[in-house]
Amino acid sequence: MQEKEEIILKFMKDDNYVPMKAKEMALVLGVSKDRYNDLIEVLNNLESKLKIIKNRKNRYRLNDDEILEGTFRRNPKGFGFVKTDKYDEEIFISKNGSNNALNGDKVLISVYNSNETGKSMEGKIVKIISHGKNTLVGTFQNSKNFGFVVPDDKSFGTDIFISKNNFGKARNNHKVLVEIIKRGENGKHAEGKIIEVLGRPNEAGVDMLSLIKEYGLPSTFPESVVNEAKSKGDKIDLSQIKNRVDLRDNIIFTIDGEDAKDLDDAVRVEKLEDGNFILDVHIADVSHYVTQDSLLDKEAYLRGTSIYMLGRVIPMLPRELSNGICSLNAGEDRFTLSCSMKISSKGEVIDSKIYKAVIKVTERMNYLDVQKILDKSDNIVLKKYEKYIDEFEKMKELALILKNKRMEKGYLNLDIPESKIELDIDGFAIDVHKYETYFSHEIIEQFMLTANETVAEKFFWLEAPFVYRIHEDPDLDKIKEANKFLFNLNLKIKANNDKVYPKAFSEVLEKIKGKEEERVVSNLILRTLKLARYSEENLGHFGIASKYYCHFTSPIRRYPDLFIHRIISFYLDNNFDVSNEFVEKYKTLAKEAAINSSEREKVATKTEREAEKIKKAEYMESHIGEEYEGVVSSITSFGMFVELENTVEGFVGFKDMGDEYFIYDENNKILVGEYTKKTYKIGDIVKIKVISASKILRQVDFEITDI
Repeated sequence: MQEKEEIILKFMKDDNYVPMKAKEMALVLGVSKDRYNDLIEVLNNLESKLKIIKNRKNRYRLNDDEILEGTFRRNPKGFGFVKTDKYDEEIFISKNGSNNALNGDKVLISVYNSNETGKSMEGKIVKIISHGKNTLVGTFQNSKNFGFVVPDDKSFGTDIFISKNNFGKARNNHKVLVEIIKRGENGKHAEGKIIEVLGRPNEAGVDMLSLIKEYGLPSTFPESVVNEAKSKGDKIDLSQIKNRVDLRDNIIFTIDGEDAKDLDDAVRVEKLEDGNFILDVHIADVSHYVTQDSLLDKEAYLRGTSIYMLGRVIPMLPRELSNGICSLNAGEDRFTLSCSMKISSKGEVIDSKIYKAVIKVTERMNYLDVQKILDKSDNIVLKKYEKYIDEFEKMKELALILKNKRMEKGYLNLDIPESKIELDIDGFAIDVHKYETYFSHEIIEQFMLTANETVAEKFFWLEAPFVYRIHEDPDLDKIKEANKFLFNLNLKIKANNDKVYPKAFSEVLEKIKGKEEERVVSNLILRTLKLARYSEENLGHFGIASKYYCHFTSPIRRYPDLFIHRIISFYLDNNFDVSNEFVEKYKTLAKEAAINSSEREKVATKTEREAEKIKKAEYMESHIGEEYEGVVSSITSFGMFVELENTVEGFVGFKDMGDEYFIYDENNKILVGEYTKKTYKIGDIVKIKVISASKILRQVDFEITDI
């Protein structure tokens, strides 16, 4: 068929070709009557692929439009965007050009606005190749003889009609999982049947269960996978120790959160007489237990990453491994892949080696206790760890050196505090506040960054198949947009016509440090940057100003780390002498793993963010009518967002900004009152009152009170 298609396309590309009907084409090409149906089949195939077009007179011509394939990301208002492989920029699709496509549909688009003019690229959907989700989570609304499910995904594009015989056991206002049995077209509702009742919206656990179903997350492990995990046992194979460096007598620490159960990394610092340091980073050797193409490996690949959903974890590996034999539990013999680095007093890694080891963690420390030791603020803690105080002082000294070195290179130290959401015994939100971090967090971050860079650089120069963590340079157009906001704060990201450096961003962050607007500016810069992702190619990491970077330090919860551990292990076992067959095989696998892991990471990030939104809205439902002070975090053409000190963000529409109408000044990115000329800009401190909150809608609304 492909050969026949090429013949037709070559014929139509001839300069002398004029649009013809099928019969005219058959005559010119000398197609016999008994082969005419074959010609029609070829033409239909080419037309379905949008390579040729048939006009109203049934004459065929080549399709000169640029046709691309991508996935439609629909906005609740009807317009949307399509991401394609050809362009970094998403292509805008107007509501009229959406061709009734729904959120998540795979589509063919015709691009008719080139970005060469400086404008955003635009297109229209010319064909829906396949539909996205077959199931959705929503709220069932019963109307006796029929019903509707209102999807939680407001971007889906339509409510779902449910006939009475497809109600199942659903009751009015229950959260349900619905299967789409007919797609809505030409403004009609989609049709579906309810396949699972999740419970009442305010019933304990239903909100997180709904998220799990919404994103199709695996909530349990197959029995065969669990059995394979159990077969690994809970003690190391002593016969393997002879093949490793035995460090069980070394003083080694894990430093994690108090409630952490899967401990991937352990550290040790030694200060030499010449002023240099030895930093040992020991990482759980998960690849020793999770081998290529095993049941555990295939399941880990599908999951890609662990997902943390506020009191509930969907792990990448069964707990028999993640909390057991792979976890670097204090006092237990454990296998590791280790990276030892000699670091100068200026923060340069001057020598390094990677090797297999067996360790026994001396103490399982938490961030708060380490900080109390460094601050000399708690006599009980100081007494308990008295003999290790010098160890933590050395860690602090080295971490400060490493951080200062990074800051000189332009490392982006974004001040974006995480939210700490306190839940009661039933899982309901009872408090929201900033997650408190200490310099002890910085110690581990700097040590892990250094190990990740060292491993990535070593295997880059080996030309090994690998998965890198990359963060590409930001788009200059986005920098220009960000500068419109920053102008109001007397700030600017400096960039020339074709290049921007991390230092330009870090200089802005340094100028705003300690000011009320710091958090907002950090968020703005984060939105300006591209998303970090995984790649089989080393393209550097803009955010940490590094030429070489990978994820090596968390193989219990991230598949790319596990994947490169497997490669590192193979190189070590073969004394770095590997075959071309191995390299070629794993280059292909590395590309597949990078793409899959990037996609699974997006799902995990989205799930975790939505879980936070639900719980923040749930918390604010009991604070309606209360007043707070907040900072304007975003300005839009339909209102503004305000972030409170407790990290909750709410929306203020024009109707909730007083009696006058506000105009959006796009050039200056501010809101201006029509009569008073009062302005609102990013970073402004405002007083608000909570007027509504809904965990179902996942949103909080404010009104301005200091008018």
